[in-house]
Amino acid sequence: MIVKDLVEKFNFKLLTERDGLEKSVDGVYCCDLLSWVMSHAKNNDAWITVQTHVNVVAVASLLNLSCVIIPESIEVDEDTIAKAKKEGIPILSTDLNAYGIFSKFYEAGMR
Repeated sequence: MIVKDLVEKFNFKLLTERDGLEKSVDGVYCCDLLSWVMSHAKNNDAWITVQTHVNVVAVASLLNLSCVIIPESIEVDEDTIAKAKKEGIPILSTDLNAYGIFSKFYEAGMR
């Protein structure tokens, strides 16, 4: 699965540029504590978080995460979107909660 599939098949909204849509999505990680994410998320994970500040982009870039998914249509800071565009980190938004997002991945065969 690639990030582009999340936009096209899951109907997630792309908040950033089209850069990074070909990144592989090998897993999903959900956590809002940045230090915990830094020590537990894996390369090419899609990261689900309610955090919307610029440090999210720094963590995603540092860990080579495939994308950041913001649940429940939470508004993302413009500075964060601008930084993500600059770093080539796709930020996606959906009205689903974390459980609903995980369900989409499960239905698509990701275990």
